[in-house]
Amino acid sequence: QVQPVESGGGLVQAGGSLRLSCRASGRTGSTYAMGWFRQAPGKERWFVASISFLTGDTYYADFAKGRFTISRDIAENTLFLQMNSLKPEDTAVYYCAAARGVIIRLVPDVHYWGNGTLVTVSS
Repeated sequence: QVQPVESGGGLVQAGGSLRLSCRASGRTGSTYAMGWFRQAPGKERWFVASISFLTGDTYYADFAKGRFTISRDIAENTLFLQMNSLKPEDTAVYYCAAARGVIIRLVPDVHYWGNGTLVTVSS
């Protein structure tokens, strides 16, 4: 089992920045990709960004391109999401995800979920 634990959410004004962190514990050697999803109240969980451990390739949802950056500290088993130029529509619970596959793009790709961290962007 792998347990991702998120941190770094909070309240920020529109135009501001936040950095989310996700530390994975457990059998992390069995995971080959990690990423972030988000879920706004009453809406489905959506892909935000992911990184492949094998290739280092990164993937972003269109709304995240140019504003969000995903990165990883291999030694610390920690994933980051730097979010800049935040908008009220970015308000959501952000979930860290890990997979035994090499790519995460969809919810079914994910094998392990964190409990989420709330990001609230005020206008």
